Amino acid sequence: MKRIAIQGIAGSFHEDAARKYFEDDVEVVECKTFTTVCEMIDADKVDFAVMAIENSIAGSLLNNYQLIRDFHLRIIGEIYLHIQMNLLVNEGVTSADIQHIHSHPIALQQCMEFIESYYPNAKLHEKLDTAASAKLVAEEKMINAAAIGNLRSGELYGLKTLETGIETNKKNYTRFLILSKHGNPTKGTNKASVCFEVGHFYGSLARVLNTFAENQINLTKIQSVPIIGKPNEYTFHVDIEWENGENYDRAIHQVLKSASSLSILGEYKRGEIQNQ
Repeated sequence: MKRIAIQGIAGSFHEDAARKYFEDDVEVVECKTFTTVCEMIDADKVDFAVMAIENSIAGSLLNNYQLIRDFHLRIIGEIYLHIQMNLLVNEGVTSADIQHIHSHPIALQQCMEFIESYYPNAKLHEKLDTAASAKLVAEEKMINAAAIGNLRSGELYGLKTLETGIETNKKNYTRFLILSKHGNPTKGTNKASVCFEVGHFYGSLARVLNTFAENQINLTKIQSVPIIGKPNEYTFHVDIEWENGENYDRAIHQVLKSASSLSILGEYKRGEIQNQ
């Protein structure tokens, strides 16, 4: 059984992603922070980690890019998880009883239209994650409060689902990276995450991006991350996909001539978004 580090506790979306990717053959190791997640891999206390990197509504988690580089971790896979939010309460609690709502701040934000429509006077409480909110409501036996989270957290902590699918945007996905100390062989992969820096002169970034295009490499994401201690300087993180491995190899060698630095954070198989 694989030991998988996640940020959060059992019932969180991170655990959902881990069980979906590894098909339930996992022992989840709960961590309070993403830094602790990386430390667990670095110390060989777990086999892999699952880390959120971006949400289709909230955007990218910039600090996680930095952590992957700082700990020299390798991306070996990815999974997209459809995020459905639900209103969870203790047995016997009705809509009229709810005066407090607990959840992660991003989850609250993603459900604000529902909250303002049905619970405009409820006091909102921001917690570290959605599963921790469900656990708190259950353990404290709150009779005037609800948690917002996924269905699994409700099942784990004995809460009933008062409302399902309360998120404003129904096409809400989070992309999770699968991390390890060791990378995949290039053969059999079709996607890579790389980061690079370029010089401060006109056309330097365009030259790198054009190199990918000229080699029929599809650029699916570009994210600039500020370099700590260097104002106005950035590392560019890009995700690229290819159909022909030779094109990818050639593009990487050509980019090395244009970029001032280049790191391949991982080569892996592209994850698919399941339409809901």
